[in-house]
Amino acid sequence: MAMGGRYHPRLVEAAMALNDNALHVAEPLLKQHLNEDPFDVAAIRMLAELAGRIGRYRDSEALLRRAIELSPAFTAARANLALVLYRLNRPAEAIDELEQVVAEDPDNPGHANLQAAAFGRVGDFDGAIALYDRVLKDAPNQPRVWMSYGHMLKTVGRQQDGIHAYRRAIDLMPALGEAWWSLANLKTVKFDDSDIAAMEAALGEPGILDEDRFHLDFALGKAFEDRKQAEAAFRHYDAGNALRRTKLVYEPDETERFVDRSTGLFTADLFASRSGQGYDSPDPIFILGMPRAGSTLIEQILSSHSLVEGTTELPDIPALARRDQSYPEGVVDYSAEKLRALGEEYLKRTRVQRRTGRPFFIDKLPNNWAHLPFIHLILPNAKIIDARRHPLGCCFSNFKQHFARGQAFSYGLEDMGRYYRDYMRLMAHVDRVLPGRVHRVIYEDMVEHTEREVRSLLDYCGLEFEPACLAFHETERAVRTASSEQVRQPIFREGTEAWKPFEPWLDPLKTALGDVLDTYPAAPAAL
Repeated sequence: MAMGGRYHPRLVEAAMALNDNALHVAEPLLKQHLNEDPFDVAAIRMLAELAGRIGRYRDSEALLRRAIELSPAFTAARANLALVLYRLNRPAEAIDELEQVVAEDPDNPGHANLQAAAFGRVGDFDGAIALYDRVLKDAPNQPRVWMSYGHMLKTVGRQQDGIHAYRRAIDLMPALGEAWWSLANLKTVKFDDSDIAAMEAALGEPGILDEDRFHLDFALGKAFEDRKQAEAAFRHYDAGNALRRTKLVYEPDETERFVDRSTGLFTADLFASRSGQGYDSPDPIFILGMPRAGSTLIEQILSSHSLVEGTTELPDIPALARRDQSYPEGVVDYSAEKLRALGEEYLKRTRVQRRTGRPFFIDKLPNNWAHLPFIHLILPNAKIIDARRHPLGCCFSNFKQHFARGQAFSYGLEDMGRYYRDYMRLMAHVDRVLPGRVHRVIYEDMVEHTEREVRSLLDYCGLEFEPACLAFHETERAVRTASSEQVRQPIFREGTEAWKPFEPWLDPLKTALGDVLDTYPAAPAAL
């Protein structure tokens, strides 16, 4: 940022604009400066930070790599690169960069926090927890590090330790909304009067950040729902969703058009012409469908089998699909060699998540429903399981859930209904053109007739029945989703009717769902 030993006024102004989040002011200033001095690594890093803030992570990565190429000892730029790689779901690469960053700047707890999160992303939970232990021993008054530590403890099933970590974060920073929501998101913590008073007081603080506000609203919604105060609960859920929706870009028409295009492209004739192509590995088991439809329960059941390893919601199928800018149209022209190569690359990319020698593994990213035809073409021997739940129960469960990332459709009742309907449309199409390809698990049937449904699920996967699959709640494994604590308990029926007290406020959802609501669990004939 210095030119001739002094700070350039234009960069000072750009930095101030970035601090104020005035990105439209900062960007032209930075670009003008770099036109005059294209080797100013500080300006390159600032432009990369701006790109990252608006979600242009690949642009940010390219700029940061340029800054490091020009100045290999630019540790701050390398730390930014590690964060961008983590956000691009490339945690192994982030870890490689962080090794050098931590060696050069060992006293920065933020670097260690990101390193631990990246360890967790690749499944090295012991390494992540050990790192958090070390960081918090040296810097015990870091509320966000305590919160991240709580996330990791929750993941490995150390619930009480996780609660302690979240409570410690709140003690240090009472208005830290995400810590309050993290407690609520355990689904097993009941807030007392003092907790509710503390959250309401935090909401009333002047200058509270929007991120803290919507997290607090979601947490208070859970608190009042537990007390069976549906109106107060819905008021907070609605406020949290409305505010969160302002931070996201989601166009339901785009989802509808995508499904229209997919149903037109992926015909029975196309699939017949590609029979025998793709990569023939039987290793993957995909669990997909709507979020909050029971996918984590199915994963826990299957992961209790001696031949199946549970991983997490893997980002690799969307990454491979979206690599082609003409997707989904471009897929129909792929050669047999390309389809095989893509399937093989998927197995290679996901190998980092596999920690055991079990022959089968689970990818439970719900949103993979949109890529189901692509999955079939590149991995024709993979198992595909559709987790389906009553539309009102499923959609309202999404509405009261704040997701750390993704699921932008879930913050509006009408958007949610349209998304569920589009999911049903594509699944119905696949059932017509590839009959029997997908095994469907109806959540309510799994709750009411557990053994029957478990046996049917195992039979579809070609697995012998094992009693451990019925005692799934006793299986010790890491679970990284919102249902982590629920699947560590026996199946309970209360969740199937949790939406009913909120029915007076669900008319926009019902209207958007239309006849999908009437024919559940089947799809309407005209869909």
